[in-house]
Amino acid sequence: MGGWAIAVHGGAGVDPNLSPERQEEAKRLLTRCLEIGINALRFKSLSAVDVVEIVVRELESDPLFNSGRGSALTAKGTVEMEASIMDGPKRRCGAVSGVSTVKNPISLARLVMDKSPHSYLAFGGAEEFARQQGVEVVENEYFITEENLEMLKLAKQANAILFDYRIPTAVPSLETCSASAGATPLTDTPLQLMNGLPISVYAPETVGCVVVDSEGRCAGGTSTGGLMNKMSGRIGDSPLIGAGTYACNICSVSCTGEGEAIIRGTLARDVAAVMEYKGLKLQEAVDWVVNNRLDGGQAGMIAVSSEGEVAYGFNSNAMFRGCATEDGFMEVGIWESN
Repeated sequence: MGGWAIAVHGGAGVDPNLSPERQEEAKRLLTRCLEIGINALRFKSLSAVDVVEIVVRELESDPLFNSGRGSALTAKGTVEMEASIMDGPKRRCGAVSGVSTVKNPISLARLVMDKSPHSYLAFGGAEEFARQQGVEVVENEYFITEENLEMLKLAKQANAILFDYRIPTAVPSLETCSASAGATPLTDTPLQLMNGLPISVYAPETVGCVVVDSEGRCAGGTSTGGLMNKMSGRIGDSPLIGAGTYACNICSVSCTGEGEAIIRGTLARDVAAVMEYKGLKLQEAVDWVVNNRLDGGQAGMIAVSSEGEVAYGFNSNAMFRGCATEDGFMEVGIWESN
């Protein structure tokens, strides 16, 4: 075994005009999460799946990224969160969608895996299960920030689904962007499509964590609030095992980006598949999947292997990410060059 390793992400696709202050804030959060994971692996000898849950809970509790508190809002102005977790050794998994009062959706996903006969619960059923298990619940307003209320207002004015639900403050409005195919883009970036429909600037901020512990056990988890101004009931890739999250005896993967493209490409599972069937190493597998399975979509992923390798890849302009390994390597970055 190559020792433990951990990687975290806060979303693929970043506003190129993101302020230096916001960049540093994101790096500090990712660093703090890595340090929590490192401490759990190095000094507490927790299992990979335990570390994944702890780290993702920390990401969900901070409103900076799009998960838990700070989640994107539906067209109705509510929060519908989703998450999944997977324990690699026996490919055990749990997932939830449409939860609106559970403070930490990743922990509810863990309970679905550990305490229910099922792998996936959604909406009312997931909420009922949460109360049966005694998990912490809060009012939906807890998750809603003033910033996101303003972004929802702009999205409705533009009649658009926003991937980048934190539009640069320099942009006065979204009135130049509409859902018609001939719309004028918000910026000089060419109009992008999701399932053939125009969308605005692309920069989702889903969170995720992958871990391999000192015994070579891999685990991963992903959590998100989804898309700003999304239809109520929309489910993305984050809770779907094999798409947004996957873990097995050889690797673990968490994805972020255009959910519909990730779903079509079964992105997370494909990394494990090409390692198993093509004999690729972890970074080679990540690169191959990003380059060959997105069909024009934009996304990114983090991954670890049972041998202690860590890797990431993305075809968007950037990805909030960080990683650390037992041999002392640690890196936190946003742009492709760092």
